[in-house]
Amino acid sequence: MGIKFAPLNVPLERRLQTASVAFTMLFFPLGGPIFLMITIYVLLFTKFWWLIAIYLTWMFLLDWKIEERGGRESKLIKFSPVCKYLLDYFPIRVNRSPWVEFKKDKNYLLCCFPHGVLALSQFNVFGNGFSEFNEYFPDHKVRVCTLKQNFYMPIYREAILAMGTCSASKESIQYLLNQPGGGHAAALVVGGVAEVYYAEPRKYKLVLKNRKGFVKIAIQSGSPLVPVFSFGETDLFDQCRNPKLKIIQEKVRKLIGLAPVVSSGRGILQYSFGIIPHRRPITVLVGPPIEVEKNEHPSMEEVDKYHQLFIDELITMFEKNKHLYIEDSEDIHIELV
Repeated sequence: MGIKFAPLNVPLERRLQTASVAFTMLFFPLGGPIFLMITIYVLLFTKFWWLIAIYLTWMFLLDWKIEERGGRESKLIKFSPVCKYLLDYFPIRVNRSPWVEFKKDKNYLLCCFPHGVLALSQFNVFGNGFSEFNEYFPDHKVRVCTLKQNFYMPIYREAILAMGTCSASKESIQYLLNQPGGGHAAALVVGGVAEVYYAEPRKYKLVLKNRKGFVKIAIQSGSPLVPVFSFGETDLFDQCRNPKLKIIQEKVRKLIGLAPVVSSGRGILQYSFGIIPHRRPITVLVGPPIEVEKNEHPSMEEVDKYHQLFIDELITMFEKNKHLYIEDSEDIHIELV
């Protein structure tokens, strides 16, 4: 049948890595709707409805919009064995130039590319306690920005908050970057869900040409822009391409804010197809910060200037390093859409 099965003598360490990734792939795409249905069922049809009622009261009255006020994290989650195995599965590594440093008294906006199908490298590098990023930049607390809709799901929201995520809304990012004393950073996947459609092995189409809001927020807070590029992120899944399917996908994305894609990776016991990402190395490059002059009311010309500086730095970083992480990379370039 053309299926390539995993050998029986796979070491336990690798099996644990695969199991951790499989759990992640089931929990994060499906966890929100599942916990929402469980919440509704317990509230309406069981004698434990009062527990859910207490939780929802606390959630809506006392904890609402915590994702826009820096969120919260749990070291128990970020340093769990699952996180360690997740990082080692691909593996995901962080690289930086020796001269790239963050000043303790400043906040930074980490502008990440590409999104890929699930932005796995960004979540693992900035939301994983075992990441090398924590060793390189120990003085800065990073929050990974994700869709605001994720925090509407009861119980599920507690899990993603524990990983150190917060909302990707303008208010949330401004809150982080305006924290006094420095030592904070917001990791934003600039292309967002619109970039998911372009995730394809050996292709680097970035939704950046008309994305300028992140630059304006950085100028208003005086926070340097940091280009971050993940080599290998788009190689984790193969994606189905169909013009008619793309029309439906775009309509769903505009309706719910999520990008439904038809993609395939590998399975738990075979390598030919499935929902688990391929075991391929990812290297996340952290580029030099682009300093901006603080201006609470920047002009369009000023935003355009820093936007172009950021694009130039990102492309330069890609071209200088692509031969290290991409085979036969001479004809592979960044394409802005």
